[in-house]
Amino acid sequence: MLTRPPGVAARPATAVLLSAVLVALGAAGLACPVRAAAGTAAGAATAAGTAAATGTAAGGAGQQARASDLAELAAIDVPAAWQVTRGRGVIVGVLDTGVDSRVPDLRGSVITGPDFTRGANPPGYRPPHWHGTFIASLIAGHGSGPGLASGVIGVAPAARILSVRVILDDNEPGFPIYNANGHYEDAIASGIRYAVRRGAGVLNMSLGSASAAPQVREAIGYAISRGVVVVASAGNDGAGPGRSQFSYPASYTGVISVGALDAEHQRAPFSDRNASVVLCAPGVDVVGAAPGGGYQAVNGTSPASAFVAGVAALIRSRYPRLGPALVRQALISSARYRPAGGYSPGVGFGEVDAAAALRAAARLAAQRPARGLAPAAARFGSGPSPGPIRVTRLDSSRIAVHQRLAAAGAAGFLIALLALAVVIGRGIRRPARMAAWAARLARRGAAVATGASGSRSRRQ
Repeated sequence: MLTRPPGVAARPATAVLLSAVLVALGAAGLACPVRAAAGTAAGAATAAGTAAATGTAAGGAGQQARASDLAELAAIDVPAAWQVTRGRGVIVGVLDTGVDSRVPDLRGSVITGPDFTRGANPPGYRPPHWHGTFIASLIAGHGSGPGLASGVIGVAPAARILSVRVILDDNEPGFPIYNANGHYEDAIASGIRYAVRRGAGVLNMSLGSASAAPQVREAIGYAISRGVVVVASAGNDGAGPGRSQFSYPASYTGVISVGALDAEHQRAPFSDRNASVVLCAPGVDVVGAAPGGGYQAVNGTSPASAFVAGVAALIRSRYPRLGPALVRQALISSARYRPAGGYSPGVGFGEVDAAAALRAAARLAAQRPARGLAPAAARFGSGPSPGPIRVTRLDSSRIAVHQRLAAAGAAGFLIALLALAVVIGRGIRRPARMAAWAARLARRGAAVATGASGSRSRRQ
C-alpha cells in the first residue's frame, strides 16, 4: 500500500504537501509568497496540494498508482485521445521546484535546465524536488516496471519535460532566503525565457502569488508571442466566502488558468473562484510520482494545471502549427460539464476533455484564412442584397467642362467675397468720419460759450 514520505508528519486532508514559493518583490523589497496550486491549508504556498500518501515502486504500490492514475485520465477522456497522439515531439517546460530525472516513471524523458534558485540553500544541500517531480509525472510520465505496466503514466507520455527550477519546496532550508532576497526576483521570468529559447511548446506553472510581477508578465507575453501555450494553476484560496483574490501568473492575459474539480466533477472547495479561471481538471486525491521512486496523493490546482498542460501538449503534437489562441479555443470549446450560462468563476468554461479538444483542434487546423478581398457573397448587416455593382464609364470631355465651370464658379465666389469686404470696410470708416466731425462742432460750441460767460463776470 502507499505509505507517507519519510519525515512528513500526518496532516489534515486539506493540508498542503509542498509550499512552492513565487517571489514577487514590491517597491519596498518585501517578498510575497506564492502558492503553487496545490493545497488548501492556511499558509500553503505551493500549487501542488495535500500530501495524502507516498510509497515505493516496489510491490503493489506501482500497480495501485497505475489504477488510480488511469481513473483520473479516464475522467478527462485521455485514453481516447491516445488513439490520435501521445505527445511525441513536444517539449513541456515545467517551471517548478525541479524534477528528479532518476524516477523510473520519468527516466529518459527529462531535460534538466538551470537552477535559478542557486545560492538560496546552504552549500552542498540537495533539493528534494518533491513538487516538480509530481507535476512532471502527471504531464509526461511513461510508467515503470515490466512493459511499463505499473506506475504513473501522464497525459502526454511521449512528450519530454524541460525542468527549470524557479521556486523552492517549503521544507528547504533556503526557503526564507529565497522568499526575501531581491536577487531571486527575476527567477520565474528568467525561467520562462529560458524554456522558450530551448524549444518548449507548452509551459506549466503550478505556482502563484497574490502580487503581480511586471517582469513575469513581460516574460509570459514573450512566450505567447513565440507560439508557446502557457498554463498555470488558479490557486487554492477558494475556501472562504465570496470570490478569491487573483493569483499570478494565472491571472495574466493569455494564460490558461486552471481550477480543480473533485471526482463528481464539482469545484473542489479549495479551488479559487474568480474571473481568471478558464478551465478545470481533476484536483482531489491525484496520485503522482515522488522523488526516489515513490508516489504521493495530492489535492490542489497544481495537478489540475498539469493535466491541462498535458492536453495542450497532445494538441501541439498533432497540430504543431496551431497557435496559443487557437489551442486555448480548442480547449474551451470542447469542455464538458459546463456551468449554467456557459461560464462561472468557479469552474470557468467547464472540465477539460482531451479527446474532444483534439477534435476541436482538428476543425480549427482545417480552416484556412481567407486571402485577398472577401468573397462576393460576404457582406455585413441583415438588409437586402444590393445586387451587383454597376460600373459607369467616364466621359473625359464632360469632366473637363465641369472642371472649367467649377473653376469659374470658384473665381466668382472669391470676387464676391472681395467686394463684400470693401463695402464692409467703407461702412466702418464712414461712421468714424462722422464722429470726428461731430466732435469738432462740439469743441467750437464750447469755446463760444466759454467766451460769453467770461465777459459777464469780468470787472471794470
